[in-house]
Amino acid sequence: MSTQVKETVIQFGEGGFLRGFVDYFFHKLREKGLYDGKIVVVQPIEKGMCQMLADQNCEYNLFLRGIENGKVVNEHTHVTSISRALNPYTQYEEYIALAENPDLRVLVSNTTEAGIEYLGTEKLTDTPPKSYPAKLTQFLYKRFQAGLKGMILLPCELIDNNADNLKACVLKYADLWELGDDFKNWIETENDFCNTLVDRIVTGYPRDEVEELTKQIGYKDNLIDTAEIFHLWVIGGHHEDELPFQTAGYNIVWTDDVKPYKKRKVRILNGGHTSMVLGAYLYGLETVGQCLKDETVSTYLKKCLFDEIVPTLGNTETDIKFAQDVLERFSNPFIKHMLLSIALNSVSKFQVRVLPTILEYKEKFGKYPAALTFSMASLIAFYRTDKANDGQEIMDFMKTASVEEIMKREDYWHADLTEMIPLVQRYYDLIQEKGMAEAYKVVLAE
Repeated sequence: MSTQVKETVIQFGEGGFLRGFVDYFFHKLREKGLYDGKIVVVQPIEKGMCQMLADQNCEYNLFLRGIENGKVVNEHTHVTSISRALNPYTQYEEYIALAENPDLRVLVSNTTEAGIEYLGTEKLTDTPPKSYPAKLTQFLYKRFQAGLKGMILLPCELIDNNADNLKACVLKYADLWELGDDFKNWIETENDFCNTLVDRIVTGYPRDEVEELTKQIGYKDNLIDTAEIFHLWVIGGHHEDELPFQTAGYNIVWTDDVKPYKKRKVRILNGGHTSMVLGAYLYGLETVGQCLKDETVSTYLKKCLFDEIVPTLGNTETDIKFAQDVLERFSNPFIKHMLLSIALNSVSKFQVRVLPTILEYKEKFGKYPAALTFSMASLIAFYRTDKANDGQEIMDFMKTASVEEIMKREDYWHADLTEMIPLVQRYYDLIQEKGMAEAYKVVLAE
């Protein structure tokens, strides 16, 4: 490799997730001699961490820790894949000049779920415009004007069809700014907007252990990052020739359709969390780790996963393996995942993550799944406490309404749940009369 740094990736976002996920993969590609190129980080909003990165020569330490195949893994990497970090609010000229670099080929972003939005109030002449899609449109237009080829765009924001949404915003700005049909045609034909699904728990800056880790590395690093060892990156496209992640041995899937992977993750990982945490909290536990160590709650979780969720998805080896991985991830001793933080906004989470499995199970097997239906009763019992954290109207209603009234709120559940009422009522009464420990015994016997 030449001493001149070749910049091939532009990254909108400098937070812990991208540094613990994407930047790590590019570091490893370079380390293995499979890729020649570095990342330029662009700060998507006015306040950010670009200066902190610049102060450390854009280098930082990442600790990946967890259980893999039953063994504890603790991997430390000094990450050097970022060449520089730019704040477009103070370094606009340097930022927009990136568009004219012919080596740039890949664009990655994580600007939070709210980042991909069309405001429609910005101008092409803004330095910079406010929203991420407007900044991106400005960048791509400059690139188009320079006669350069397009990009591979890999947005990592956690929304459905993230790339489709991003592209739609860019095309709206192209119309708003009257950038012409040739530019819009170039966007459509020369750029590959790839929908993605990212999966890794990144725990970020380890406040509780920073002294110990500083001793280990031997100097102060203000950007230490921590994450679990597990990772999955599903990309709706085919660019292994340019980005040989699989060749490097990483769990990166190139596919034509991200949807089945998304469904599996939401139903098993997120559905597993949501169906377990409310009952477990009422039972007296505080963290996911404690749940996995408790025989009753872990047996209940396994019943949810392997007897009810996985069979509804199709019971394939891939589904079973993913569920087994989820159990390992939940029992990661390095992650202290509080039940109450997962319990935030549980009504909407339940509607997306758990209820579809309950209804599909009933359709497929002719009866309601005991453990998941029980989790609905646990949800109602949990909302009776002062620990619920949700919209005020939802909390006020759930605290006093009857089981029947709650179940009939189609605006909450997006379904008619009348048929489920007697079973949920039975489980709810059991929790109230006998307590959570006895209620678990009944459900696990069914």
